Amino acid sequence: MVLKKLTWKSILPGCLKSESSSYPEPKQICSQRLSISDFSNPGSPISFSDLSSSIFNLHVFALKELRTITQEFSKSNYLGEGGFGAVYKGFIDDKLRPGLKAQPVAVKALDPDGSQGHREWLAEVIFLGQLKHRHLVNLIGYCCEDEHRLLVYEYVERGNLEDKLFYRYSAALPWLTRLKIAIGAAKGLAFLHEEEKPVIYRDFKASNVLLDSDYNAKLSDFGLAMDGPEGDHTHITTRVMGTEGYAAPEYIMTGHLTTMSDVFSFGVVLLELLTGRRSVDKNLPNREQNLVKWARPQLKDPRKLDKIMDPRLEGQYSTEGARKAAGLAYQCLSQHSKSRPTMSTVVRTLEQLLDLTDTPIGTFVCIVPTEGKIHGGVEKKGNEGKNECDEIKNGNKCEGKEVGIKEKAGCEHNQRGRRHRRRAKSLRNRAVYSDTALYKTLGTGLYFPRN
Repeated sequence: MVLKKLTWKSILPGCLKSESSSYPEPKQICSQRLSISDFSNPGSPISFSDLSSSIFNLHVFALKELRTITQEFSKSNYLGEGGFGAVYKGFIDDKLRPGLKAQPVAVKALDPDGSQGHREWLAEVIFLGQLKHRHLVNLIGYCCEDEHRLLVYEYVERGNLEDKLFYRYSAALPWLTRLKIAIGAAKGLAFLHEEEKPVIYRDFKASNVLLDSDYNAKLSDFGLAMDGPEGDHTHITTRVMGTEGYAAPEYIMTGHLTTMSDVFSFGVVLLELLTGRRSVDKNLPNREQNLVKWARPQLKDPRKLDKIMDPRLEGQYSTEGARKAAGLAYQCLSQHSKSRPTMSTVVRTLEQLLDLTDTPIGTFVCIVPTEGKIHGGVEKKGNEGKNECDEIKNGNKCEGKEVGIKEKAGCEHNQRGRRHRRRAKSLRNRAVYSDTALYKTLGTGLYFPRN
């Protein structure tokens, strides 16, 4: 009896058709989705040479082409580096190859001396070649040439959540933006978990959540992803891998992996969004270095919760929303995996927070030109322009929130008039005004909202 060699087309007839650019929230792409084990098992008739770009809707790039679009992987195109390797920005269009949509891309090159290798590269191709969702990063193609292993993704404009949340010079993410990011990431995980053949992401963390121009979250880096248990199996057992501070306790202790391990990791990121602290920060006192151990006991007490919320939010968040989000994080971070909610439940809970009406209205900041007659939000008259505060003399803007009112109650121009002095005092001498304060002073020429 002659055995006919299996091919992708014979296994997946009619599956894996390309979707529209605005990905719907599909239940799954195909019930017969292939996994990395179909390639790695010695007795499997499927080999890597069977990988058809036409079936996966992926482009197979030559190394020379990727060198061209990244300008020989120049430093000027360098975007960052992770466990897989360095990432570079490039640009593709139909001049490179007919049928390519003109767009910027991110090219990730495997570091042969790094912590990941061919297996992780292959996992990205297998998973992202078949799974398409608006909250998963879109894999456009790959390169497998000699020892070189590269991946080509859509370029996601705002980088990753870790940088946006913790980079000291970036603007603080507003409350509703944080909710939007959490919901998007939760939808991505829910999609993976609800596949007929579930996918365990295994490396959910802030740096793997990418943000597009509208702050839509997209999960990236599927190198550690695995197919979850099926049928009567409750878990899979595997070597412990991931990132310190994000891994579930049962996974660390036993190697038992379930979709609930991802739920725990999501709880850690949700906690980071609430507190503005990293999952692990060795610069803090010993008892505060591990975020979960320090913050989780305080999540159920509203009085303590107010003290651990991110101070960069400056109180501009829904009190009820923060309380419910903290309660959700508390459940996700349970030591017992069966006590954690599913990601679908997480999505529903977070979406309800968007409807709360107790979120303070956004703030307005006085933006003052370095030159001209307006200074500190007050029109200067007569010889006042000659008597400028130190900040203006040094060529800086007098924005009370950052430079103008640190050790003194604003420059003299911000204190002119009894009415304005009372207002400055009531607002803690900061040149930041609520919508109410702005409304009451409209027409006076004193305050200017930031565009």
